[in-house]
Amino acid sequence: MAEQPKYNPPDPILLTLFANRFMSVAEAMGRSLQQTAISTNIKERLDFSCALFAPDGDLVANAPFIPIHLGSMSFAVKYQMQLHGKTLKPGDVLMTNSPHAGGSHLPDITIISPVFDTQAEKIIFFTASRGHHADIGGILPGSMPPTSTTIFEEGANIHSFKLVSEGVFDHDGLVDYMVTKPAQYPGSSGCRNLRDVESDLKAQVAANHKGIQLIQQIVDDYGLDTVQEYMYHIRANAESSVRNLLRDVVKRAGSNILEATDYLDDGSPVQLRVEIDEREGSAVLDFEGTGCEIRGNLNAPISVVHSAVIYCMRAMLDMDIPLNAGCLVPITVKIPEGSLLSPSRTAAVCGGNVLTSQRIVDVVLRAFHACAASQGCTNNLTFGAGGKDKDGKNVIGWGYYETIAGGSGAGPGWHGTSGVHTHITNTRIGDVEILERRYPVLVHQFGIREGSGGKGQWHGGDGVVRELEFLEPLQVSILSERRTRQPYGLEGGEPGALGRNTWVKQPREADGDLPEENAPLKPRRINIGGKATVFMGKGDRLLIETPGAGAWGAPLDGEDAARRPLAWTHNEHSKAWAPRGSLAEREAAQAAF
Repeated sequence: MAEQPKYNPPDPILLTLFANRFMSVAEAMGRSLQQTAISTNIKERLDFSCALFAPDGDLVANAPFIPIHLGSMSFAVKYQMQLHGKTLKPGDVLMTNSPHAGGSHLPDITIISPVFDTQAEKIIFFTASRGHHADIGGILPGSMPPTSTTIFEEGANIHSFKLVSEGVFDHDGLVDYMVTKPAQYPGSSGCRNLRDVESDLKAQVAANHKGIQLIQQIVDDYGLDTVQEYMYHIRANAESSVRNLLRDVVKRAGSNILEATDYLDDGSPVQLRVEIDEREGSAVLDFEGTGCEIRGNLNAPISVVHSAVIYCMRAMLDMDIPLNAGCLVPITVKIPEGSLLSPSRTAAVCGGNVLTSQRIVDVVLRAFHACAASQGCTNNLTFGAGGKDKDGKNVIGWGYYETIAGGSGAGPGWHGTSGVHTHITNTRIGDVEILERRYPVLVHQFGIREGSGGKGQWHGGDGVVRELEFLEPLQVSILSERRTRQPYGLEGGEPGALGRNTWVKQPREADGDLPEENAPLKPRRINIGGKATVFMGKGDRLLIETPGAGAWGAPLDGEDAARRPLAWTHNEHSKAWAPRGSLAEREAAQAAF
């Protein structure tokens, strides 16, 4: 962070006021984006984030969106600043998604807008939004191919593109980046549904503009000097909070050295050693010993590693402060070059953002002895149609993407929660009604996977069961973890159950698996593993059982499932019905205005 001028101590009332004003800017950007987007992924699943950044690119404030986005967006803003320097003008909007330009994985496209002082014509803030787009090209519909081995197979890779120049939208340039260039690679297609992607990108541009208007209004109300002073105080407050947390950890642990290791399903270790300077309230997080780059797609860019770390620091703080760059000031992160946490520029990364990031969180929280492991997965499901046909022509199609909930880990004094998105994936799942209305699928099951959470003094949360039937032939892919290594328990608590992905295949003459004459037709149940893509026929089903979470503390003597505390039993999932889901929340939000 750039050296700041000396300020007087903050007024506590103004500090709270500005923290909430800055957060309200990000919240308003998010509402604008949700209401103007058209894709299921952004409008219904809310797989997007909006945030406000300082002139130096540091995160100032955000609303509670997607943690993996928020920690890494600062890298993207700073990268674009280095490229474009002082050449940006009012009305310019930049677009990027490259993991080596501060991105997370390619479907997450970041839109960045400079905020100019209306009088001095200098940049005083940046607004930015990042949304997960359901298809940006690549070898499979949904652009999350479980079989990718290079980044070129994962879709459009954009280091920097001026999407809007002084208010003029560059449609032709967008087509080139999203359709033409990705299709140049063998087996890859361009974006299968550019119309939806372009519409959502325009919604992101509009959301950024909303943020520009609101932050300029705050500057008009209080003056630029006061606004920037309290921007500094908010970051300093977060920094002080993390320093105090680190000192407290040393006292509770009785040591300033913390260590933890966990593994991906392929056996690759993620290893961490934390050394805390109690006097300074600082720490070095060293990932030396982590496995080398992976041929698959579980490599995580360094921006994702920092996202996971800043999320953990903020999550362990028992204070209501905005997540911002101050949380990382006392932290030094060391990542071995060439490891799966610092891969080469051509390495595949689509799974690193959603799966390896979860394992990083597991390792950090284990080192700090904060809680047992949550499901440690996001259970990424994609399906769709279109792309290159047998003649090499690009066929317009579509893609659908969702992440599926699981159990959250127990801790000292609380049971884990069942059926929730955990840690870095603060998204929703697609509403059943919307999913069945818009796509050729039927949802046969969606409920709690009872008994999958680990048993202990404090029990781990249960995973979920989700079973979909496909009403027409589709390419279906699953990208998941915790299928061979259970989420750990702590202090004697049992681990959570492994996840499982099962293809319920209908017999067909074309596949040669019809039974003999007069024999009954029975579907085959095929375990497809954690990472697979399957062309499923009409009537086939995919049964996804997500992992449970680890427990905390050894089970009490004689305790069994029938005697679990009422707070943990599944009665908690059978409370009196109340309106919930995206439509109910949207209606409630509109009523609040």
